[in-house]
Amino acid sequence: MMSSSSSSENMMKSIIIEIDKQGNSMRHNEDEETMEKNDKEQTKLSLMRTLVQRHDPSSKEVDDLTLRRFLRARDLDIEKGSTMFLKYLKWRQSFVPNGSISPCEIPNEIAQNKMFLQGFDKKGRPIGVAFGARHFQNKRNPEEFKRFAVYVLDKLCEKMGAGQEKFVVIGDLQGWGYSNSDIRAYLGALSILQGYYPERLGKLFIVHVPYVFMTVWKIVYPFIDNNTKKKIVFVEDKKLKSTLLEDIEESQLPEIYGGQLPLVPIHET
Repeated sequence: MMSSSSSSENMMKSIIIEIDKQGNSMRHNEDEETMEKNDKEQTKLSLMRTLVQRHDPSSKEVDDLTLRRFLRARDLDIEKGSTMFLKYLKWRQSFVPNGSISPCEIPNEIAQNKMFLQGFDKKGRPIGVAFGARHFQNKRNPEEFKRFAVYVLDKLCEKMGAGQEKFVVIGDLQGWGYSNSDIRAYLGALSILQGYYPERLGKLFIVHVPYVFMTVWKIVYPFIDNNTKKKIVFVEDKKLKSTLLEDIEESQLPEIYGGQLPLVPIHET
């Protein structure tokens, strides 16, 4: 006659085996769903490439990763993704005819020493640090800031390792006041990021946020698309270091936030 303890042990083993079976089945289903999703995306990517090359033969030189970012930015809608990409090509050819922005084209923006680039987060994404209180409106040549935005975005992308497609930015607003407010520049940079660098922003930490900034934020916020909104994190001062350390190792975190890396001006990288 089987003892009650043996019966309980056998029952427990049966339960564990059944749980393992269910877990394996769920993982198998998830793997199948992922493969099906990837196959669907790859098919749409091939169709998109055919479409854009028909409209602009120069797009033949563009890699699949770039095309895929535009496709994903439009929720795998081939027509919308193609339209977005072709608009990008036309913009790039006219706005950056030499292939890159030279520091000599943006002397006033460089002189403000407001953008830095150093280190990588735990996912291998390069980290940029922007100081909002160092920015002042360029009334004589507002287009210079747009060129500066492209210069910064290109630098961040150049810093990415093989297979990496995203970057992280820490937007530091300590000392920010109305003299730094530049809604036209903010919206211009946002338009460039969302329209021509889709799926590039991994996360934006906004730190040391003064109350007065929220007035400007309310104006800018409606222009931010839903995908970008999900990547923006407002960080409390008392949780600053701990929040950043969730994504960035201390050895890769700038010294001013309790890490070990000195800030490097972006034009010196």
